[in-house]
Amino acid sequence: MEINYKIQFPEMMKGKKILYVHGFASSGQSGTVVKIREMLPDATVVAPDLPLHPAEAMELLKDTCAEENPDLVIGTSMGGMYAEMLYGYDRILVNPAFQMGDTMLKHGMVGKNTFLNPRRDGVQDFIVTKALVEEYKEITAQCFSGVTDDERDRRVYGLFGDADPVVHTMELFASHYRNAVSFHGEHRMNDGVLLHSVIPVIQWIDDRQQGRTRPIVYISIDAMRDGYGKPLSSLMKAYRFLIENYTVYIVAQSPTNDPEYLADVAAWAKEVVNVPAWGHVVFTNRKDLLYGDYLIDPSADFGAADFVGTRIVFGDDTFKTWEEIIEFFGRLGGQ
Repeated sequence: MEINYKIQFPEMMKGKKILYVHGFASSGQSGTVVKIREMLPDATVVAPDLPLHPAEAMELLKDTCAEENPDLVIGTSMGGMYAEMLYGYDRILVNPAFQMGDTMLKHGMVGKNTFLNPRRDGVQDFIVTKALVEEYKEITAQCFSGVTDDERDRRVYGLFGDADPVVHTMELFASHYRNAVSFHGEHRMNDGVLLHSVIPVIQWIDDRQQGRTRPIVYISIDAMRDGYGKPLSSLMKAYRFLIENYTVYIVAQSPTNDPEYLADVAAWAKEVVNVPAWGHVVFTNRKDLLYGDYLIDPSADFGAADFVGTRIVFGDDTFKTWEEIIEFFGRLGGQ
């Protein structure tokens, strides 16, 4: 779903450079580039038009990185394939087309094509030949050739749409990198995917680069859903509000002999919260041992009553709904 209002994160990537690498038949003037610049107004977004021939495109990108020294590289589809090979930089790859030659053949891209967005050179149409397809097969054979332990563990995120009809490379990515994340969406990165799936990952990277720590909020799974497993009213509004200023974790009990419950919580968090819940679900039977600043929980059980930070009793007279939680944290201003 497209968002039709303007949302900005002026502190995110402030004073930094982002290199955006566009997908096949697109350009550096795409709507995605416009939206990134709107949402991150104090970052500089560099978005060159890529040459059609992959070796030339790779050379341009390496020269651009040497000149601009970007703090973050974001690549989508074909651009994600190129971005993977820009070793030494923090990178987000959205639906990367690591098998670009095969993708071109499978989806009928051979022949005359029209660029989806205007290009600086004014070219509108181009031809994909079988020889060009072979060039793409040759360039993709070079993917993953320079993966280091540091990049594998923390510097590269792959985001994969769970309804992508074009490329399916999540398993391939996960065989080389640790941070393979599924998001709700198809192949193209629309405004909703950018806001709810990509922006949270940009924040994680920006926080790590800055050495920034945020106050920690734990939310009990019992404060998030009703008896039928449905998310409570205003839950996601509150969650998205909180992650702008806090590190948020979902907390659930850890029953010894109930693996189905553990799987249910993980699947629910992935389905409802999606990308912001990735790596942020905690299972414990001792909430008093959690290190953090706030615990939102309707119960005093499993050590919640002895939580060392501020305990917010969800459902009591002060915090009956998530709207009241939003009001409370709004007054705190991120503290």
